[in-house]
Amino acid sequence: MSLAVGRINLVRGWPAPDLLPVHHLSAAAQRVLSDPSIYEPALQYGDDLGYRPLREALSDWLSTHYNVSRDPDRICISGGASQNIACILQSFTDPAYTRAIWMVAPCYHLACTIFRDAGFEGRIRGFSEDEEGIDLVELEEGIKKVDEQQQAVTSPKLFKDAGQYHKFYRHVVYVVPTSANPSGKTMSLRRRKDLVTLARKYDALVICDDVYDFLQWPLHGSAENLERPEMRLPRLCDIDLGMGQAPEDTRGFGYAVSNGSFSKIAGPGIRTGWLEGSKAFSFGLSQTGSTMSGGSPSQFCASILAELLQTGNLQTHLSKIIRPTLQRRHRLLMEAFHERLAPLGVECRESSLPNGTSYGGYFVWLTLPKDMPSRLVAEVALHKENLIVGNGAMFEVHGNNNGKHHNFNRHIRLTFAYVSEDELVEGVQRLRNVIQRIRHKPQQYVDQKLGLPDNLLETSK
Repeated sequence: MSLAVGRINLVRGWPAPDLLPVHHLSAAAQRVLSDPSIYEPALQYGDDLGYRPLREALSDWLSTHYNVSRDPDRICISGGASQNIACILQSFTDPAYTRAIWMVAPCYHLACTIFRDAGFEGRIRGFSEDEEGIDLVELEEGIKKVDEQQQAVTSPKLFKDAGQYHKFYRHVVYVVPTSANPSGKTMSLRRRKDLVTLARKYDALVICDDVYDFLQWPLHGSAENLERPEMRLPRLCDIDLGMGQAPEDTRGFGYAVSNGSFSKIAGPGIRTGWLEGSKAFSFGLSQTGSTMSGGSPSQFCASILAELLQTGNLQTHLSKIIRPTLQRRHRLLMEAFHERLAPLGVECRESSLPNGTSYGGYFVWLTLPKDMPSRLVAEVALHKENLIVGNGAMFEVHGNNNGKHHNFNRHIRLTFAYVSEDELVEGVQRLRNVIQRIRHKPQQYVDQKLGLPDNLLETSK
């Protein structure tokens, strides 16, 4: 099938096959499986906190990048970022005690189901994103309102016992601080500090998906390193640690955790990630029942990733292959945008921070002209141009019960990480064709009711 008629998927948030460190993974697996001192423990049940050599290697890498003290005991290995959110909710929330889940809108939409599965149906609330990442005024007003309503309610019996190693938080705030999915925005330093302060004030746990921190690059110049300060902003967990233990946090769990993952840098199929937080929180997370029974998530894959980090091969692959490739594809997308979409009135943020000099992640967030509903654009793109794009409604906070509807009916998310460079440019041209089609005969396409497939969400991570 020729490029002109072949399907182009600009919604799939996967790493392209040519970004995967296949040869490094193969070599590391061979080294692991050739040494009994490594493969015997790697193929058995592991420590609850996770494979110690990976925790050591991660601590070396992360402490150097973020300029924080090295401490492997702050790290707990997970089975990936999504599974880790579920484990956090199992151990550190109770549906009868935890009052609300707060998600920035637009959001990483597939996280909504994780929160619903944990018993928070009807208590997921969205709050707005602003130019610096999040609208803290709106968030605090929402939390105050919920707290005032709950004070008049008799507390029901808890479903769980927090026990010795856990505590339950009153609120949970979920954010992607760096190169957010879908908007590409990075939360400013002052917003990060203020969010931690707010979390301490209202007994909230901030879960930060820090999965794009190492996937940033300058708009101009080499993408091989992350030397610019705006690409090395402190994580919220480090800000929280730097503030010292809060008086009311008697057991030292803290109020912010970093949810990391190898999915975007070594492959989603690796199913391995990590949490970094306080020692008490990391150990408490390791005492989640499924982890204790399973003996460390991803034990064998963790041994391979430890090899990749210890040899420096993963770091080299990131600096030499992944970041330059993403930088080049993002640049191609933006050039095509300026040439083919901007003249039609489409807008796009070009740097992660306001007036910044860098970008990162996998996605760009387009704002369509006022007369162009994004769902209609997505429908026409699929049925008339064989192009898949993410319409804005997909990234609303599903089940939002905040009393305020965040409407993204003029927004489109495109990914530049998965498709080839030729397909990327061709995809932008097809999107241009769609906008021109609709403008020429808008009612024709509205009346057709083309529809979108029900499983579109599944490919849009």
